Amino acid sequence: MTASPLLTAFLPLALGIIMLGLGLSLTLADFARVVKYPKPVVVGLVCQILLLPLVCFLIANGFGLESALAVGLMLLAASPGGTTANLFSHLAHGDVALNITLTAVNSLIAILTMPLLVNLSLSWFMASDQAIPLQFAKVMQVFAIVLLPVALGMLIRRFAPAFAARMEKPMKLVAALFLAFTIVLALAKDWQTVVAYAPVVGLAALLFNLLSLGVGYWVPRLLSIPKRQAIAIGMEIGIHNGTLAIALALSPSLLNNATMAVPAALYSLIMFFTAAGFGWWVSRGHVAVQAKGETVN
Repeated sequence: MTASPLLTAFLPLALGIIMLGLGLSLTLADFARVVKYPKPVVVGLVCQILLLPLVCFLIANGFGLESALAVGLMLLAASPGGTTANLFSHLAHGDVALNITLTAVNSLIAILTMPLLVNLSLSWFMASDQAIPLQFAKVMQVFAIVLLPVALGMLIRRFAPAFAARMEKPMKLVAALFLAFTIVLALAKDWQTVVAYAPVVGLAALLFNLLSLGVGYWVPRLLSIPKRQAIAIGMEIGIHNGTLAIALALSPSLLNNATMAVPAALYSLIMFFTAAGFGWWVSRGHVAVQAKGETVN
């Protein structure tokens, strides 16, 4: 596959702007909150870093996905939660502060875990001559396109809080537009694969999404974590940063494989509907109790 100049120029720019917008919403207090509320943060990270890749691996094997599609699904599983999770968590009466903390911490951890999981997936699903290992230099590229814009956004928030506050909503709108364009780009780049595999990949993505939401909500609840925080963890785990996964799959300097971007593109479309349904389901009790003038856990 040859990389178009548009693709080469657009993806780093798009991801940089999205990560900059994330940084505008973060402060050092979001990281310090890990010390104040260690249990929900640790449970959320364990679910996202350990349980989800295992669930995704079982789904990829169970559906017998073509090797590049299986790697693409695993790449999605390794991606941190997206900023959209904050909005859905707010609408479902979740703990948005916990969402922000999980996004911040997991975005840092993902710099190391994503290349590791992708390497393992390439080794397992693809023949040795097809593998495209992410060497140290490529890990540094992931670091640059993910962490540096976030750090810049945080610096702007720190030294120009009024400007950051004004820019936060416009940046979220821009991020949504970039997400939509990136999904279209991913689908268009490998449309024949989408048509051929959409039923299987779509079902695999849907199942992975539903299990992500379920694991994110029920594991914390079984560990006696309050409902608001369980909702936040469920949204954080169920709404992946599909833009990051697509960008890494399509980037000419990284994986450069449009087929690997297909699962993330389909997942990014599906998750809006499932997250809305999940949010309605978990918030029903809140609405009913609120109508009676009572409080909920």
